[in-house]
Amino acid sequence: MKPFLLDHVESLGHAVFTNGMYNLNIIGIRKKDGEVNKFDDRICVVYKDEDGWVTKTWEATCDPGRYWLNKPMNVGGTAILVPGQYRGVYKIDKHAGKYYALCQRNGKVECYRDSNKDSIIDSDVQSITEGHYGINIHKAGSSSTQVDKWSAGCQVFANESDFNDFMDICKKQVSTRGWKTFTYTLIEV
Repeated sequence: MKPFLLDHVESLGHAVFTNGMYNLNIIGIRKKDGEVNKFDDRICVVYKDEDGWVTKTWEATCDPGRYWLNKPMNVGGTAILVPGQYRGVYKIDKHAGKYYALCQRNGKVECYRDSNKDSIIDSDVQSITEGHYGINIHKAGSSSTQVDKWSAGCQVFANESDFNDFMDICKKQVSTRGWKTFTYTLIEV
């Protein structure tokens, strides 16, 4: 039986991947009323392996940190990924030239632009832009408790060991299926 999380993602109108092993469903779950600068969101992977369905979930942030909210690196404002599904947009590549992560290399994403330089995340639909922004899925430090500079719009794991587990699963999709692109779905709860 398909996991409930996939039923929920499907009910929102997004595709889910159920055929074969290591056909990854990568899902970010953003808390609508989350606390700024906290790792209070989740990144999940749902897939089948040799034993059936597997659901993994890790502590993360799907929001930018306070530092970048107050000091946007883009003149339009700090990027906040718009909930939705980004089909085939991600691939394994070097994040900031330092280590392998899932990087936005194969397509555009939509972002809200928060330009008022305060510590409040603004999701104004009038500010949405679409483009190649480098909204990657990467890690913070070895075990971070504050988002701070770790995210200027990226989806970021709090713990390095969780991120390494996630990347091992992504590499398994490549080695098992030969697929080098990944879909990321962001939902809010």
